Parts: sequence; C-alpha cells; structure tokens
Amino acid sequence: MFRSFATATSSLALTVSLLAAAPALAAEDAPAAPSAAPATVAAEVAAEGGSGEAIVVTASRRRDENVQDVPVAISVISAATLEKRGDYTLGSISQQVPSLQVITYNARNTNINIRGLGSNISLTNDGLENGVGFYIDNVYYGRVGLAQFDLVDLQGIEVLRGPQGTLFGKNTTSGVINVTSRKPSFDPELSAEASIGNYGFYQFRASGSAGIFKDLLAVRLSGAISENSGFLWNKTTNTRAQDYLNKSIRGQLLFTPDPDFEIRIIGDYAKQKQNHVLNVFAGLHTTYDNGAVIANNWAQRAARFPGYTPPTFNAFDRVGEANSHYQSNMAGYGVSGEVNWNLGNAALTSITAYRWWDWNPANDGDSTSLPIVTKAQQANRQRQFSQELRLASKTGGAFDYVVGAYYFWQIVRGYGASRYGSAAALWNLPNANQTIANAALDGFESNSTSTPETKTFAVFGQTDWHVTDALTLTTGLRFTHEKKEGAYNQFWVDGADISGFTAAQQTAINAIRTQFNPVTSYATSFTDNSLSGLVTLNWKVAQDVNVYGSYSRGNKSGGLNLSVLPVGVEPDVKPEKVDAFELGLKSQFLDRRATFNAAAFWTEISDYQTTITDLPAGAVVGRQYISNIPKVRSRGIEGEFNIAPTDNLSFNASATYTDATYVTYKNAPQAFERQNLGAIQDLSGERLPGVPKWAWTVGADFSTPLTELGGKELGLYAHADYAYRSNFNTSASNSAWAQIPGFGLANGRIGLRTDDGFWDFSIWTRNLFDKNYYVSLGAANTGVVTAQLGEPRTFGATLRTKL
Repeated sequence: MFRSFATATSSLALTVSLLAAAPALAAEDAPAAPSAAPATVAAEVAAEGGSGEAIVVTASRRRDENVQDVPVAISVISAATLEKRGDYTLGSISQQVPSLQVITYNARNTNINIRGLGSNISLTNDGLENGVGFYIDNVYYGRVGLAQFDLVDLQGIEVLRGPQGTLFGKNTTSGVINVTSRKPSFDPELSAEASIGNYGFYQFRASGSAGIFKDLLAVRLSGAISENSGFLWNKTTNTRAQDYLNKSIRGQLLFTPDPDFEIRIIGDYAKQKQNHVLNVFAGLHTTYDNGAVIANNWAQRAARFPGYTPPTFNAFDRVGEANSHYQSNMAGYGVSGEVNWNLGNAALTSITAYRWWDWNPANDGDSTSLPIVTKAQQANRQRQFSQELRLASKTGGAFDYVVGAYYFWQIVRGYGASRYGSAAALWNLPNANQTIANAALDGFESNSTSTPETKTFAVFGQTDWHVTDALTLTTGLRFTHEKKEGAYNQFWVDGADISGFTAAQQTAINAIRTQFNPVTSYATSFTDNSLSGLVTLNWKVAQDVNVYGSYSRGNKSGGLNLSVLPVGVEPDVKPEKVDAFELGLKSQFLDRRATFNAAAFWTEISDYQTTITDLPAGAVVGRQYISNIPKVRSRGIEGEFNIAPTDNLSFNASATYTDATYVTYKNAPQAFERQNLGAIQDLSGERLPGVPKWAWTVGADFSTPLTELGGKELGLYAHADYAYRSNFNTSASNSAWAQIPGFGLANGRIGLRTDDGFWDFSIWTRNLFDKNYYVSLGAANTGVVTAQLGEPRTFGATLRTKL
C-alpha cells in the first residue's frame, strides 16, 4: 500500500509541476487545446437540427474527428439518447448496441462481451482480467464491478469493437466501453429530474455547474439516487428481494490558467445495496439424457427431509425460498486528475487516478429453505493506481501520430467464507455415518484469502499517413511488460468440538472437512512481455463514403488461479493471443440525413482463457479454476442504419450476426445431462456460451410543436425501441439445461416539453409487453436448474428541468 501511495504522490507532483510551468512554456499564439466534443447519434443530429452536422468523437483516436472518418467500428450513444430511454446502467445500455452483451449475476460476477469475446459465462476469478476495457473519463476500471453503479451526468458513450491497445492505456483484446461525463462549465447551468414508478421505484438526479473565477476555475457537482422495492418474493422470510438502492455523487474542478492549459480534477463516490442474489428454481431433472437415473439427485435429497416442501419450479412465479442471509452491497470511490497542455503542433495529456472498490456479498449457497450451505461468498477490497502520459499531434498535415506510456497497479484482496448447516450431512452424504458426517459439517466454516497483484508498464504509439487525400495508412504498436503475483490460503475457523470422538473417528471427520474445504496455501508469480500491433488502410471513395480494412494483433495478459485447484492444474494461466481482421464501410447520403455503417469481422484467439467448473457426477463440492482453450473464433457481420426523413421524425436500426465457436476444445467438462457417459466432452465446433447468433434493435423518435405556453414553445415527443437477442447458453459446458430462449424487449416514452428544456414531463415503460425472460440459468450435477430473471414490465413518470 505504501509503494502505491508513493507512486501516486510522485505522479501528482509531476502534474503539479506541469501546472506551474505551463503558462510560461505554452506558445502564446497556439490554438486552444482540443477537448472532447459532445457525442451525438447521427439520426438525432439530423432529426433535431436537420443540418447533417458531423458526429465528433475523441476517444477512438485521441483527437477530435468525425466518427464517419474513423476506420474503427464504433457505436456512439449521446446523452440525449440515454435520457430518452432513461438508461443509466451498463446493462440497459447494452440493449442499444447489439454486439455488446452484458450478463450480470451480481456486480462482481458480470460478464461483458463484444462480438462474443471478452469474458466467459461463469463466476468471476479475481486473477483474470476482462477482454473488454471499461473507461470513465479516460480512467481504466480494473474490475467490472466498478462499472455496475448508476452512471451520472453523462456526455456520451462510445463502444469500440475489436482489439484496442495502440491508443488506450490498458491493453484490451475485445473492445472498449468509453464513458464521458460532462465537464464543468463557466456559464451557470442546472439540470434535475425526478421519476417514480411501480415496484416502489423512485429516482432523483441533479447536476449543476458554474464558474468560480471567470475563465479560471469552474466547478461541477452531480448526484443521483435510485431505489426500487424488488421484483422477487422470498416465501421463507416473507420479504421482497432483487431490490436496488444506489447513491452516487461526483464533483469536478476545471482549472484553466492559460487558454492552452487546463487541469480537470474529478472525485466520485457511489454506494449500492441489494437484497440479492435470490435464485429461483427453473427446472428439475431426475434422469440423464439416455434415461438413466441421476444418483443422489435433487429430488432424492429433498425427500430425505419430510417437513420440506419442494418449490414449484415455475421460475416466473418470481418466488424464492433461501433461508440464509443474502446481499450484494458495494462501495466505489476514486479521484483523478487530467492535464491537457497545447504545445502548438501537439497536445500533451497526463491522467493520474487512484480508485477503491469494496465488495461485500452474502449468499445462501443452496438456494433452499434448508440449512445446507449457509455461507458461500467472496468479499473483495480492490485498489488501483494508474498513470498515463500521451502526446498527440494536431490534424491537418500529411502525418499524424499519438505516442504514450502507461502504468497500472492493482491488488484485489479476496476474503472467502463457506459455512455448512445442520442439513448438510444428510443432503450431501446420505450413505455416510450420520453421527460422523454431522460432526464434520454442522457449523463447520472455512475462510480463505487471496491477493492477486498486477503491475503493468506499457509504451504505445499510432500513426496516420495520409498517402493521398483519399487514402490513409494507419499503423500502431504497443509493448507491454506485466508482472503478476499472488497467494492463496484456505483455513478452518469453526466447527463442532470433536475431542470426544476416538482417533479414528476424528480422522474420518477431518477427512470429510477436507473433502469439502481442504486446508491449503500457496503462492505464485510470473512476468510477461508482449507486443501488439495494428495496420489499417482507409479509402475515402467519395465525400461521404469510406471503406477500410484492418488487421490487429492483440495480447491479453496471463491469469492467476487463486483458489482450491484440482490435481494437475497449474496456478499460472497462459496469456491470450488475438488475431483480428475487419472490413468496414461508413457512408452517409440524402444530404447526410441517412447513415449506413457496416463491418465484417473475423477474430481468432489462441490460448483462450476461460473458467472451468469441475463438478463431476456425484461430487459434493465443485472447483472453479481458469484454464486455456487451444483456440476460439468469432466471425460475423454488423450494421447500423439511421435516417431522419424530416426534422421531426427519425428511425434507427442496428443488427449483428455473430458466429462464435470453439475451434479446438477436446477436453471440455461434460454437460450435466450426459455426465454418466464420462467427465470429458469434445466441444470443438460448438458455440461459445453467452453469445446469441442474432441480435438487433430498432427505434423511432418523433417530435412536433403544439402551442405556446408562457412565452415558450410547447412540443410533444415520443420514443419507442425494440431489442431482440436469439438463444444463447449460460453454462461453461454448453448444457442443454442452461439454454436460454431468444427474447425481445420493447420500451417507450411519450412526453411534453418546452423548447428550452425548462420543463419536460413524460411517462414511460420498459418491457412493455411484460416478457418473461431469463438472465441466466445455472444447472447442477443434482439435476436442478436455478435461474436469475429479467425485470418484469415497469412503468412510471419523469419530470425534468434545465436552467
């Protein structure tokens, strides 16, 4: 901790020294430094302004550019678009980008995929990184749980697809989600909104900004609070579950001592509380696929408890029965400083950040009202520091460049706990001596600690050579040096006093405890050096038509297996190697009222990292660990179309087809429905879990003036959208018991507003047709299937104001 603090202090000192020197060193006649411009969706610009103005993005190549000129597949979501839908969480945003898939079990265990790649469908391992990078205001968030808070005061979101490493601080192999918040303004501004809805929903959001000293210091303060009373019912405790309470606050200072120099300081804090995860039961199988009876299956286990009434297994009754405490509580907070210095022909950027994330879960490990597994949880204390320096040329010449250096440090301290109740012995070990088994398990608790630590240093650069006015060659290179180390310890902390048993009985009791949670301790470390690169050729066929082709070579660092490992499994996981090919088209027509972009992609990953669940037939405890799959491939095509026939009407549509498969995976764990045929299966040629083949969304916006009210023009507006995803699997073994059917969700909003935004009242609905759908299905070797459900239809009203 002292080392990380010292590093942070020295970096902040560098920032301060740059601040002191900047006014004297900056060229007096240099143009103003570029800043991130508001990102807007093409259809929205055309519909609201009818001018065909360019959509300006900054994150894609670290300079202000028209998104149509950037040879990268990007989806841009503006603040206005987010407000129309009321989307302020990562999960809801994924409905607008078909190639983005977000599956959340809880905040820590969230899988994010772009084009089918990024993270596999399983529980999170603290020693493994995500292939999709998540950034807020240029700061990389090391754990995906940090991205699960409500997003506050947004300017826009850019989703970049494919490997990103020659421009972004952290190397990512599948893509980047880049979130930009609104900067402080010297002109006073204030916005606020309040919403209420069914299921006890309410939300308040507010943001204000003003200059403290004219053209020198400005401040911005934003906050939000959201709550609902829950979508599930626990019949054991007679309480609601799957509720949600999120509180967020964000403060910013913008200091501009010179027109060519600015420093932006951001501090934020967020806290979230949920009475979740409460699993519901979705299915029960007592036989394997070939009709053979599953030994010691869930039904047989339940029958040993005469007073126990099994659940209905109709998941959409939305009723669970867990008897142990469950929660998903967390807090995240951090501070960052960004310095932008215009040097005339180039711009220097420094970004220094330190972040904290505290994850405090509790789980009922068996999901029943029986006292079987009364604790099953992994708390986290994550800390990270990052420093990025970047120098970018100004556009306009024949040659543009960006060069940079990046340092990242992270530690994730894990604190695990497993505890067993009075029903554990009979449930799991019916043939054992119950006196011995109960002495071993009733009240037995083991704890664990894990400390994966990462240190990364990288240098990167990218160049654009404008061969002609119509042809540009882009090349990029990145070198990354990374060291990872960690330790794992599991130990017993509680259990029945066994001193009264004979030596042989004590040996038997300890053998059972070891079978469930063995005492173990080990440490591991490795160092990795990798080289990534990019080559892109962009051809401007016509004024508003570009075609491009690109090849990227990416690397994802190795991982650490910090858990109880089966015999023969190594604690170190090999890094991934990614080869990505893309052909793209970007076009506008009808006086730029219509935009059509498309891309075809082909990505192959060698040594693909995935989490393996080792739970063979008859096993009482499963083991999870990371392993490398020889090769996987994702290929497909995606497109986006926006059109604004009039200033008052716009339509948008986007779709993706993804064929994501295991190329070689001959030793995959067997699917639960075939475990009597052996522990291993060949999944070569089969689909990757968590990836729908088809995903698409359509939407429409309409607005029209109605009358004048108090000297202001009053108008009517409406928004509707529909998002569909085809079937996908949520098990690492592609079990048929975990196959989720395809589903579509419709959302809508209609409202009245004044032309200056002074007031805006709307009513809205999400999941308009009350579609029942699964977020995930979890199968077990006992034949039972548990589920997490998507939210039912919600509706409400929102009042907004802007001053």
